[in-house]
Amino acid sequence: MGFKQVHYGELNSRQQEAYNFQKVSGVLADFGFTTIRLSDDWQGADFIAQHIDGKQFLKVQLKGRCTLAQKYEGKDIYICFNDSGFWYLVPHDELLSWVKENMRVASTASWTTGGLYSFPTLSAAMRAQLEPYKLVVEPPAVQADGHATGQSAG
Repeated sequence: MGFKQVHYGELNSRQQEAYNFQKVSGVLADFGFTTIRLSDDWQGADFIAQHIDGKQFLKVQLKGRCTLAQKYEGKDIYICFNDSGFWYLVPHDELLSWVKENMRVASTASWTTGGLYSFPTLSAAMRAQLEPYKLVVEPPAVQADGHATGQSAG
């Protein structure tokens, strides 16, 4: 059986959300998180990220790009999105506070009428603000037998 790689742009919106969930779940695993996809938004979350320490449970809203929404305010939601091949996981209200102080988002029709604002591209200032929330995975060290450190030859 041969496998054919799918192209993200050819997926419908539901398939893209499932695709993004799988992709970010793999990245979050490298940071000690397991993920639980929710069938219906629960308290604004698309999924829960549970850390192996048993203490961190994050309610996460998965987006196709950086998006802020009034309906997420005060709900302890993290926004997760991909930009230029990097995943970001950022507390919604923290980013919203910075955006309101440094950008004119709150006065846009999108925000005042629609209750949300999304960023098709990230400015240099926004990238700098988001840098601590960028999920950068270090490549695993490789042992002499060609296997990654910590993995069995199995």
